[in-house]
Amino acid sequence: MVRIAVLVSGGGTNLQALIDAQARGELKNGAIAAVISSKPGAYALERAAAAGIPGYVVARKDFSSNREMTLALVDKLRELDIGLVVLAGFMHILTGEMVAAYPNAILNVHPALIPSFCGAGYYGLHVHEAALAYGVKVTGATVHFVNEEPDGGPIVLQKAVEIREGDTPEALQRRVMEQAEWRILPRAVSLFCEGRLWVEGRTVHIKED
Repeated sequence: MVRIAVLVSGGGTNLQALIDAQARGELKNGAIAAVISSKPGAYALERAAAAGIPGYVVARKDFSSNREMTLALVDKLRELDIGLVVLAGFMHILTGEMVAAYPNAILNVHPALIPSFCGAGYYGLHVHEAALAYGVKVTGATVHFVNEEPDGGPIVLQKAVEIREGDTPEALQRRVMEQAEWRILPRAVSLFCEGRLWVEGRTVHIKED
């Protein structure tokens, strides 16, 4: 059984999708063992508590740099015997020590079809504002492994979402979450825990069930 830690900074909607998937028995061979927040008082910690999942805080404000925070996170993850790290609305850049500690074992969900609208500065509503400003007809979400380049790791799963006439960034954000993020993130986590993913260069292969 793979022990999963979910790293959060805010409300935890993607965390809730994982909790719900676990309750339905969809996280095969995996269990959410910890939720770690970069901010005390984040609502995601309340979601964890309601589900009986231990919550921890490794607060960015307690450290002088992202590297110091990253090292503290690595220590906490090792202490908890974590096998998979999931970034779910985690709003800080992790330094190379995290990638070195968990190579191809950190998953992130991004609310666009990478390589579009990704990288530095593309987070939250900014992603959907950019997609609408560019006039694309299709957007979506991507789950990828994390490497040292923001949103640059090998892609595990993607799901497209159609943009509608008159969409606002807020409406699009909600639809991308409901139709894409909340579906492909639990799926990717389960595939990892089942040992069905392997990486060759930039390509993630998925073994047949």
